[in-house]
Amino acid sequence: QVQVVESGGGLVQRGGSLRLSCKAIGILFWAYIGNWYRQTPGKQRELVARITSGGDIEYLDSVKGRFTISRDNTKNTVDLQMDNLEPDDTAVYYCNAHPPRPVDGFSGYWGQGTQVTVSA
Repeated sequence: QVQVVESGGGLVQRGGSLRLSCKAIGILFWAYIGNWYRQTPGKQRELVARITSGGDIEYLDSVKGRFTISRDNTKNTVDLQMDNLEPDDTAVYYCNAHPPRPVDGFSGYWGQGTQVTVSA
């Protein structure tokens, strides 16, 4: 059974840093696209950062220069380093392992989410 497990959320002051880690169990994470999403109440889930198996990276415009996504294939993890955090970064962050090509009706493997709260 495949599991995706996030860790590292918490409460931090404006300007602080947090590192989120996502570990995949039951799949080789390097063969999947590693995505970090976030969601706040009443809003749609948005893609924050993505890393492909080939190392191509994309970021949400509002986090460019502050967040860094990386993968460690030896640990089967995809991490999100978040620096200079702002109150608008407050959300539940979700990790997603998505197949490299679209699969009808399958959005990938999702973690349970981890809360990040940034105080002003």
